Amino acid sequence: MYSESFVPEDDVLLRARERAADLGCPSVLPGTGALLRVLAASMRARAVVEVGTGAGVAALWLLRGMPADGQLTTIDREVEHQRAARESFAEEGVDPRRTRIIPGRADEVLPRLTDGHYDLVLVGAEPYAYPEYVEQALRLLRPGGLLAVDDALHRDRVADPTRRDEITTIVREVGRALRNDERVMPAMVPSGDGLLLAVRR
Repeated sequence: MYSESFVPEDDVLLRARERAADLGCPSVLPGTGALLRVLAASMRARAVVEVGTGAGVAALWLLRGMPADGQLTTIDREVEHQRAARESFAEEGVDPRRTRIIPGRADEVLPRLTDGHYDLVLVGAEPYAYPEYVEQALRLLRPGGLLAVDDALHRDRVADPTRRDEITTIVREVGRALRNDERVMPAMVPSGDGLLLAVRR
């Protein structure tokens, strides 16, 4: 797809993607990564949370868009994934002070983060837990902060009402809930596997 190759990935990103494939963990598609970079840059996002570190693919895109004094907090229950992400960050030459890598379950870590402090929260892991993660993310965002939910079209299944498997249904309901939530202004972007965006009022 043209939009996925419009901004090509360099060697650092490609190696991070290879690590992710070796570990069997998902990564944002290139079109989504490029969009995340643009969003982080346009907001000058200095405080960002990522749910689901993986091998660091999305984190690299975000860090490239963030100001040099920005800090990314990234959460993953798999220490092996975070080890791979550290390799990716080292290859990129990221100052270690710019990343706060927290191992653990997101449902246990997110409640410990500061309310209303963050510019951007990316939810990109464990779709079955999206409803809880999204609610926690809204609590973390400052007014004008941005929530981004990856895999929001879930392989184009969400738009098909005949698809009623558990994960598709959960992801579809998250979209509906945000669409009707007066706390946010939402939009669905068909980049990658779908990126659901919502700005905190």
